[in-house]
Amino acid sequence: MVETRLDIKNFALICLALALGTAALYWPITSHPFILFDDEEYVTVNKHVITGLSWENFRWAFTNTEAANWHPLTWLSHQLDCEMFDLNAGAHHFINLLFHVTNTLLVFVFLRGATGAVWRSAFVAAFFAWHPLHVESVAWASERKDTLSTFFFLLTLIAYARYAQERSKGQGVKSQPETPGGNTARCWFYALALLLYVFGLMSKPMVVTLPFVLLLLDFWPLGRMLDSEYRIQNLKILLLEKIPFFALSIGGSVVTYLVQIGGGAEWKTPWFDRLANAGIAYARYVAKTLWPTDLVILYPHPKHWPVALSLGAAVVLVAWTILCVRHWRRQPYLAVGWFWFLGTLVPTIGIVQVGAQSMADRYSYIPSIGFFVTLVWGAAELARLKPERKNLVLILGGGALAGCMLVTTMQISYWRNSISLFLHTIEVTQNNYVAANCLGKAFEKAGDKNKALVLYRDVVRMEPRFSQGHFNYAIILLELGRTTEALGHLQAAAALEPRNPDIQFDLGIYFSQHASWTNAAHCFSNSISLRPGFPLAQHNYGCALANLGQFPAAAVHFREALRLKPDLADAKKQLTHLLAEHPGLK
Repeated sequence: MVETRLDIKNFALICLALALGTAALYWPITSHPFILFDDEEYVTVNKHVITGLSWENFRWAFTNTEAANWHPLTWLSHQLDCEMFDLNAGAHHFINLLFHVTNTLLVFVFLRGATGAVWRSAFVAAFFAWHPLHVESVAWASERKDTLSTFFFLLTLIAYARYAQERSKGQGVKSQPETPGGNTARCWFYALALLLYVFGLMSKPMVVTLPFVLLLLDFWPLGRMLDSEYRIQNLKILLLEKIPFFALSIGGSVVTYLVQIGGGAEWKTPWFDRLANAGIAYARYVAKTLWPTDLVILYPHPKHWPVALSLGAAVVLVAWTILCVRHWRRQPYLAVGWFWFLGTLVPTIGIVQVGAQSMADRYSYIPSIGFFVTLVWGAAELARLKPERKNLVLILGGGALAGCMLVTTMQISYWRNSISLFLHTIEVTQNNYVAANCLGKAFEKAGDKNKALVLYRDVVRMEPRFSQGHFNYAIILLELGRTTEALGHLQAAAALEPRNPDIQFDLGIYFSQHASWTNAAHCFSNSISLRPGFPLAQHNYGCALANLGQFPAAAVHFREALRLKPDLADAKKQLTHLLAEHPGLK
């Protein structure tokens, strides 16, 4: 009884230390604003989010494919934030922090329950909570999908572990799972695991690798795959009980791929370059986990990696993998932790290249748990085998945690506003045209148009195929009166991204200002075909048609603009004037 009380006390104290330490470390983000990268699309200018919870917005969350993803629970989470806090950025960040604290505690609870190792589990949870690679997932409002999906991922693992333990009780032998079926408790835990996994998939599709993780857990620490003589047994049964999980993964993968292809998010790069980037990205994730320096919001993709560097990274990864596999009997945690790390990164490693980044800190949020298990259990085993090194291992572990907290504090400071975030990014990366574009937007919003102009010019120089660079450069050139130069960049942006209604609209505005009504009508028509519910495009199309003498068609579009936005004064004025001059249109 004394031991039980002591265990409960230690458990409570560890949870308290993890929660308070994490909250104190990340508290500065509660005073940070939104940033000018994805936060607009996900929150600040998304009308389905900022208007809060409603039946229309609920339906939109499940049917839209904005941001080239299908994650309805993430959208609902943002809507709930806006319902409660409006656009108070600090409150949105606070909810992210709550999820991160909760996820930290779930990591500890899961590992302690599955392995029985209290202090090793506590160290893994602490590294997860305080490692600077995870700042991006917590300090960025748009990354709610990361913290939310991990919340459901960890709950699924806990439910599955309870299911496996209940089956072991029914069997009486931990290492031998029984055939499908069983008592009510284990059925409930199994069903709960499936339901939680569905929620995870609806938060972020990166969790499609969860069935693979479940098989790893069957090997270690749940011990359901091997008998006492380390022979694989009942693999067929273990695979059969994963079929519903794999079915959900396949469905989630197919939906995600179709949505991303439909949204134009996939980059068409040669297979060799994809494989080269994958190998190097794995090596860089390991390096940044062990020595977290020069962490930025976006690591630009170089398009082509040196062959020698790619082969070197592949050799190192293969060598370490072989080492882990060779020790699977004596140190199973090495293989499980390493394959957890490798496997859960697969959806984001660049085999299917989405976006301009070669890797991203946020992608390490779930994979790092496996890597930390390998490190912590390996260090603890070293201390056990060589007791004289126990104090050294503890000192190094404590020093590593202290170092993580220090670097995390510095990393959080970069997120205090968009200018500091993207200035830091440009300082430690090369040819980062996306970061330069975001920094230009930040300076433009701050009123410094000259700095914005220089940055946009650099963006166009670095990547002539980047439509947003041409578009932003054109808009600021127009504001500075350099209209002829602006037209070329507007047309370049429209050619590079012909399905962007905003670019088509602004090009139409340019032609309207220069009385080129045929061209203006064509652009506004394109904009409306891409976004029918665009009241300003409807109004301006009406104006262009009226100037071309197509009065009945103009009246139709003025009326549609007013239907979409009844308080659109210009449309009401134009329609009134048109009807007064042409009474037959009534």
